[in-house]
Amino acid sequence: MQTDRKIIHVDMDAFYASVEQHDNPELRGKPLAVGGGMYGVVAAASYEARKFGIRSAMPGRIAMEKCPHLIVVKPRFNRYKEISQIIRSIFYEFTDLVEPLSLDEAYLDVTENKKGIESAQDIARQIRSRIFEETGLTASAGISVNKFLAKVASDYRKPNGQKTIHPTQILEFMEELPIEKFHGIGKVTANKMHELHIYTGKELKQKSLEELVALFGKSGTYYFNVVRGIHNSEVKPNRIQKSVGVEETFWENLADEEAVFNQLKIISEDLDTRLSKKEIKGKSLTLKIKYKDFTVYTRSKTQEIYYENAKDFYLIAKQLWELRPFDKPVRLLGLSLSNLNTQEKKQVSVQLKIPFVEFT
Repeated sequence: MQTDRKIIHVDMDAFYASVEQHDNPELRGKPLAVGGGMYGVVAAASYEARKFGIRSAMPGRIAMEKCPHLIVVKPRFNRYKEISQIIRSIFYEFTDLVEPLSLDEAYLDVTENKKGIESAQDIARQIRSRIFEETGLTASAGISVNKFLAKVASDYRKPNGQKTIHPTQILEFMEELPIEKFHGIGKVTANKMHELHIYTGKELKQKSLEELVALFGKSGTYYFNVVRGIHNSEVKPNRIQKSVGVEETFWENLADEEAVFNQLKIISEDLDTRLSKKEIKGKSLTLKIKYKDFTVYTRSKTQEIYYENAKDFYLIAKQLWELRPFDKPVRLLGLSLSNLNTQEKKQVSVQLKIPFVEFT
């Protein structure tokens, strides 16, 4: 087990909902859902709403049944991206080894950091403090020797807290950890493990590698390693971008083609803007449609030359749309471009081997 790395996982607290409550003080302290309504899906829920059992990805109709006085607001993704950029700029003040997972969470390798701070716990505190000062929002953090442990730790003291799993605590911590708290073990797998009388890391650790692979396939190797605190994936600051996309979930389902085409035009322009900023082009365009009944349809067109602009995206998107009959309302449309002009770059980095420095 490698114990000389210091990894922080920073996770914003109920990010979308917290942004809405910050920008509109009248929403503070109230159960709030971003997205949803009778025909939508909850994108985020405030902590007040979570007390009623409301979670992201829950159909809005069910959320409103659980909490009849739930306040539902439309998502403002441009605003969330704006704040996310501020947060990331704070990360880069401490280290260039930042691996964003989404707008509201990221891994940071602070083994060697720009400020020469020895304690990873102190770095996490400073980052969280800076985020609050600049955005008015709270973040939670997990600190340990690898990404898996840092991710698990960040969930422990939410909201607005942090937890450190020191190298001397890893094995005991993992044995006591409930199996459903393992990052990478979802509800279905957790239920299967419960049927096998695996409830904590202690029971999982009693299974051999061969047994776990027989039961869970390739994932069995992952489970065998992480329960022993082994997870060697490094923080990857320069992920190779394989696609760029834009999706829009609609407040009300689209029931006619004119509305669909209007939205495809808007999405095409948004996609063009994102690509232009990054000087990215691609040869494969994919249309994604999610219907009212949650069925999903995708269709792509690849050409020999790069797509150039929003007009290209829109014309091809309409062609792809017309390949399928319009027989039910649409709740989501998306366009993504792949087969990009970005070239894979191998980054050679040398990780300095230094004695482990106390976290606290």
